[in-house]
Amino acid sequence: MGKDVRVARQARGTDGGTASKILDVAERLVQLRGFNGFSYADVAEELGISKASLHYHFAGKAELGEALIERYASRFTGSLDEIETRPIDARAKLAAYAKLYGDVLRRKRMCLCGMLAAEYQTLPKPMRSAVVSFFDDQEAWLVGVLDQGREEGTLRFSGSASEAAQVIVGGLEGAMLVTRPYGDPARFQIAADHLLASFAADAPARVS
Repeated sequence: MGKDVRVARQARGTDGGTASKILDVAERLVQLRGFNGFSYADVAEELGISKASLHYHFAGKAELGEALIERYASRFTGSLDEIETRPIDARAKLAAYAKLYGDVLRRKRMCLCGMLAAEYQTLPKPMRSAVVSFFDDQEAWLVGVLDQGREEGTLRFSGSASEAAQVIVGGLEGAMLVTRPYGDPARFQIAADHLLASFAADAPARVS
């Protein structure tokens, strides 16, 4: 990790309130406009602070982007851990997972890493790696749920659990993207329900 990132983290530790507000504003802007759709000036103006103050907390936009992914991924992991504590079967866990995406849409936002994935080729290399790690972690969690579902008889799917996890993540992210121009979360829910129903053990057998 570069010196600038370490310095930025040290700065955040000395003034977590301002740093947190910066991350809050930047996260919302990314979820609405994309990473290339906002500047430090936009964040500074909204918070009523100078761009120098932003650079004090985050040396550059790339460091800010890394911090955004780190925080978002940490929250998402916390939500997955909470789902794991519930006394529910694998099918219910998948529904709870899809609800995390639906809740973001109901706030009129997009998945942060989904938005960044759309801009992948233009992102700094450390951000690219962080985005891939986010999706890798989602798929790894889903593999565990899918394996559980197979063992308990609540889920059925052809191929490996890893392939099925890729289908779920891709399907939910894609459903969010297509729902966005319609502004109707119900459209996402219909797609998510049909996607997850196809993995249910009592779903009609798929022709290979």
